[in-house]
Amino acid sequence: MDAETGRTTVERLVAVEDCGTVVNPLVVDGQVAGAVAQGVGAILYEGLPYDADGQFLAGSLGEFLYPTAPELPDVEVDHLATPSPVTEGGIKGMGEGGLIGAPAAVVNAVADALEPFGVAIDRTPLRPCDILALIDSASAAATPATP
Repeated sequence: MDAETGRTTVERLVAVEDCGTVVNPLVVDGQVAGAVAQGVGAILYEGLPYDADGQFLAGSLGEFLYPTAPELPDVEVDHLATPSPVTEGGIKGMGEGGLIGAPAAVVNAVADALEPFGVAIDRTPLRPCDILALIDSASAAATPATP
């Protein structure tokens, strides 16, 4: 995380998925990588803005920012294979873990990076402008008021 610009760089992404019996590892890897990228995007890129009348303002890809390949490293995926006892072939769902775990991991990493600034993260997304605002707020709170 660059405190001057507020930009966060993701240096490494690791995910472990248990989808039971792995039928096609390449498909599983793709699903997991996509879910992890979506989870990262939810924290570092995606704002869900509404106007004063409640109209959603990012309803198309023209207004909706998300990470693309240059912004993210390859996702390192490992597999656990615990077959389900209740499905044909022991197959389970896949990809959900990436979308659930990635946002928490990213928020915690950014929180660790911002700790020296006295920042407490209480909202997402954490786009550069949001991170700079958090740093400014923490700095202003730490500066004693002049009588």
